[in-house]
Amino acid sequence: QVHLVESGGGLVQPGGSLRLSCAPPKYIFSRYMMAWYRQAPGNQRELVARITTDDSTNYADSAKGRFTISRDNVKNTVYLQMNSLKPEDTALYYCNAYLTDAYQFWGQGTQVTVSS
Repeated sequence: QVHLVESGGGLVQPGGSLRLSCAPPKYIFSRYMMAWYRQAPGNQRELVARITTDDSTNYADSAKGRFTISRDNVKNTVYLQMNSLKPEDTALYYCNAYLTDAYQFWGQGTQVTVSS
C-alpha cells in the first residue's frame, strides 16, 4: 500500500497564499495522474485540480484563476499553489495519485484554514 504525504497546509488570512506539496514514490509520480481534492466538514470530497503526466491540467470552477497545480519532474513532487484564498477554501486537502480505479492512492490530508 502506498501512502502519499501532503505538506504545506496551515492557517492563513483571507487573500493570502499557501503552497501544498505531495511527493509520491518516483514510480507512482512518473505514471500516475496527480490531483488535489478537498473536503470541508459536512461536505463531500471534491476535486480541486489535476495534472496528467504530460502536464495537462484541469480545475474546479472554484479554483480557476486562483490555484495552480504543477509537477516537478526532478523532485517528483506535485504542488498546489493557492492564491487569493477565501474562507470557503477551508478544508482538508488530499493528494491523489490515479492510474485506474483499482490503482489509486490517497494521502491523509493537510488542513487549510482561511480565517482572519
